[in-house]
Amino acid sequence: MLIEDRPYRQVGEAGPAELMCVADHASNFVPDGIELGIDPKLLDEHIAVDIGVNGVADRLARRHRIPAHIATVSRLVCDLHRKEDEPAVVPSESDGHLIPGNIGANIDRRLDLYHRPYHEALGEMIDRVRPKLLLAVHSFTPELATSSQERPWEIGLLYNQDDRAARHAIRLFGQQGLTVGDNEPYSGKQLNATMDRHAEARGIPYLTLEIRQDQIVTEAGQARWATMIADVAGRVLLALESA
Repeated sequence: MLIEDRPYRQVGEAGPAELMCVADHASNFVPDGIELGIDPKLLDEHIAVDIGVNGVADRLARRHRIPAHIATVSRLVCDLHRKEDEPAVVPSESDGHLIPGNIGANIDRRLDLYHRPYHEALGEMIDRVRPKLLLAVHSFTPELATSSQERPWEIGLLYNQDDRAARHAIRLFGQQGLTVGDNEPYSGKQLNATMDRHAEARGIPYLTLEIRQDQIVTEAGQARWATMIADVAGRVLLALESA
């Protein structure tokens, strides 16, 4: 649900911190007055929400003292991890499913209600916290309905121009015995809107983490991954500072 009509919630200390977490796709909530025209069961699928991410981001904030900016509206209402002028910012289809309620939708109103306040508040939080490393947490489905491509990675690290932090994280997660994707299962060269805007534009190193959803579907999995992410992120920061 929206918190005081805001499309985000912020968890953790608002003061300076070395690390900060962002979760653009953490919610499947559809506000009153928006009819997507889909089977409600789809709201529990990956097209509506990054499964498990809300729990991971919340644990990073509450248990590991990494302040977090967490979305509270479904990506099917407004995709906060897209640029304002991208057609997918209010998607009319996703992984083979038509979203009829979004066809002909008032996109500028959706941007005013959700996208713009979300990113304005995120920018203000970054300015308050002044993190040395940003963590963008996402999850991906083990398989797509519209693709036969195998997705063997437990976690992927995405990046666009700035791969400083990702290089260290790929190595460190690999040392945990994990199969790690290098700009997989998506490429940050094409899908990096939030970190392009808030990290690369500010010169802040970042980790865009894509965790396979079967790894974090349970609370135990979310707790395990939050601990691992906090540990790896801390070591990445040390490596960056000693470079």
